[in-house]
Amino acid sequence: MVDELIDWDNFENDPFFILNFPQREMLSAQRFQRVAELLKQQAPKTVLQEEVEKIRLELNPNPAGQQQNMPFFEGQQLRGIQHKYDETVLFFPSQGQTCHAYCTFCFRWTQFALNEFKFAMKESDLLVKYLQSQPQVTDVLFTGGDPMVMKTKIFEHYFNALLDADIPHLRNIRIGTKSLAYWPYRFTRDADADDLLRLFERTRKRGVNVVLMAHFNHPRSLQTPAAREAVSRLLSAGVQIRSQSPLLKHINDRSEIWVENWQEQVSQGIVPYYMFIARNAGAQDYFAVPLERAWQIFRSAFSSVSGICRTVKGPSMSTNVGKIRILGVIERNGEKHFALDFLQGREADWVGRPFFARYNPTAVWIDDLQPVPEEPHFFYEEDLTSMTA
Repeated sequence: MVDELIDWDNFENDPFFILNFPQREMLSAQRFQRVAELLKQQAPKTVLQEEVEKIRLELNPNPAGQQQNMPFFEGQQLRGIQHKYDETVLFFPSQGQTCHAYCTFCFRWTQFALNEFKFAMKESDLLVKYLQSQPQVTDVLFTGGDPMVMKTKIFEHYFNALLDADIPHLRNIRIGTKSLAYWPYRFTRDADADDLLRLFERTRKRGVNVVLMAHFNHPRSLQTPAAREAVSRLLSAGVQIRSQSPLLKHINDRSEIWVENWQEQVSQGIVPYYMFIARNAGAQDYFAVPLERAWQIFRSAFSSVSGICRTVKGPSMSTNVGKIRILGVIERNGEKHFALDFLQGREADWVGRPFFARYNPTAVWIDDLQPVPEEPHFFYEEDLTSMTA
């Protein structure tokens, strides 16, 4: 990051500098002042820590109801698993709950800052047992943190446990990672890089796909020789790579950046997958783009690339109820409204079902939207009430 991606001649405005070095404006003026006053007063460390803890708890440390997604199984809550959508189980290996660098927009910042909100689990046998009890699950997603900080021998332990269990409905092992942007050498010159690629090849030969859910916030992260070599080696090993990123003010809130990003990805054999809306946690106020503008950026970029790039879906909000996509702003009965649908939902029946919300030019999240006048509530709210009762 420091040597290859940040432009130090213009670091104040450089997207990779902002992605890695916290800016004063990422805290509200009021919260910044609360800490600054304690520092000026040379307050005891315990007093300062208490105030910092209060501020962290104000920054929505549990977005999208993540704590609700932990299943109960065999009399215990599985703190290292989230199961929100039928087909996909998220697994948080305890050895992968750190990162090569910490993104300033990260919605999982509590993994590193607040132990009571941390998700992590070591037990591969418990993961296997849970998957065996869930025949609708086709995908396991290793997430974090960044699982790619783990050594290959740790991956082998988990992968072998899954493969040796011969789970008939398991089709894909996904890995959510930013390593291709932040440390592509994980796949090229790290001591166990070759072993990792051989593990991926063996997994594919045993009938389970390995899919990297790669995070690229800016096209420059893909344009270094190290990144290109890493992508090439992964594809040669039979690994699929799909790309995703939130839309972020100060980083990539121009359609031209997304056009370049998607075109660069496709040219290297990567499948564009998601454009997300910045989650309502942490420094959301600093990074948030209004929903209408997010849709305009997506639409402008989407219409400027060939069909081979149009695998991407978005702009999407990962909310408590599911991934809600902004289809556009339309006029109904003489008034503007947002048209939306679900790309994923807590109930499979919600997926692909269009619905409408009142137009709000300042809205940055689903919580800022209201149902249209003729509807007392959004269609999914009754089901959600029953589900969470």
